[in-house]
Amino acid sequence: MTALLAVAHAIRPAPYGDHLTPGTPGPPAHTARARADVVEAYEGRSLRWRYARVGRRPLSVLPARGHAIALWDDGLVTDTDGRAVRWHRALPAATGWLRRQGGTGVLRPLGRDILAVVTPSRIAAYRTADGDLRWLLPARAGCAFHPERAVRHGTALLVAQPCRHGAWTAQLVAVDDLGGIAPHRAPLGNDRPGAGRPEHARTEKALAPPR
Repeated sequence: MTALLAVAHAIRPAPYGDHLTPGTPGPPAHTARARADVVEAYEGRSLRWRYARVGRRPLSVLPARGHAIALWDDGLVTDTDGRAVRWHRALPAATGWLRRQGGTGVLRPLGRDILAVVTPSRIAAYRTADGDLRWLLPARAGCAFHPERAVRHGTALLVAQPCRHGAWTAQLVAVDDLGGIAPHRAPLGNDRPGAGRPEHARTEKALAPPR
């Protein structure tokens, strides 16, 4: 029975359809790109690894210090370093929107190893080391974020938030690695437990009120 269980475990499908193929050995890859149905990572001209998901297509790829973050057409975000797929995160109700618009501007790096994932309904920030969700900013009622129109300004990411009704000042939000930028905010720390500064005792976010 033990032998049968071991065989069954060995032949079971990889979670999420993951298929990771190592390339030539060497230093960590520093560039990555989507090519057809796979993510390819390179160091110079040397292919370090390929990563595919059965039946899925990468829409955009963000290289990040030896690993690659990819957005897939089913709304899954993955982080891969060539040895393993480090984490998976699913975007809620994003498949139809991604099919229509694609992944332009969805993956946005923020400071201190934080990734912002911008969709029409929300901005979610994840710690790239382990995929931990650090903060979440929903769009205002009657508004939607436009990831393709987001721009960097210093350490801040400015994201367009057009609204059917409301003042123009409510149609742009500014975020950084600690969350929505507003006076007197009390953000969470973003380091992993035991690494660097401790978590802030207060966990609420102060968001700018409509003007």
